[in-house]
Amino acid sequence: MQIEKLGDISIYISNEHGFGTDAFLLADFAGVKRGDKVCDLGTGCGIIPLLMCRSNPPRRIAAVDIQQGAINQLKLSVEENSLGGTIIPIHADLKALSLPLGDAELDAGRFEIVTCNPPYKRAGSGIINENSAHSIARHEIMCNIDDVCSAANKLLKFGGRLCICQRPERLADVICAMKSNGIEPKKIRFVSKNSQTEPWLFLIEGRKGGSPFMRVMPQLYIRSQDGFSDELKAIYGNIE
Repeated sequence: MQIEKLGDISIYISNEHGFGTDAFLLADFAGVKRGDKVCDLGTGCGIIPLLMCRSNPPRRIAAVDIQQGAINQLKLSVEENSLGGTIIPIHADLKALSLPLGDAELDAGRFEIVTCNPPYKRAGSGIINENSAHSIARHEIMCNIDDVCSAANKLLKFGGRLCICQRPERLADVICAMKSNGIEPKKIRFVSKNSQTEPWLFLIEGRKGGSPFMRVMPQLYIRSQDGFSDELKAIYGNIE
């Protein structure tokens, strides 16, 4: 395990629990505000909650993961950054959130925002990594997109937002899961390496109880002729 600096934030990373560009994009897309109460489902090393705390952190972030190792790792980062009053690591199965919620930090209907960087691959598809932590993060072994949307419906206030990133081939699955759980897709943004390549990711926001209308945002490009695009540099921020 080692510490990586993200500007003013330090994060513990390991072979089992790390992060990629998609976490930066989702944290930025969620657009949290200082007074928000946020829940990050499948938090892993806690990269999304930690990025949210780089500037104008929300009031509280419940960081949920089914893997005890991930939660233990996040607790180290929380302590390292003195964020004990802001990020609350919670060892829980998001599917159990359909039951009466026993944890005061997971009160039903109290959250303005739920985020999730979910497993991208359906169970049984692709090559399963022998490292179980990687398999859980990448394949729908412990939960699927419907489980995520069902949990978000329980947690969100009316009008609250669910923000997810996923691969384009799963777009229909995500929209169907949102709508079947009372969350209306409201805006979507596709992410490409550059203007000549197909999207490799999309970011989508749904609102609990929202009316049908979805905005397609301008495409986000990761690279320019000179390296990273200006927008990605702004999203990454001041990283040492």
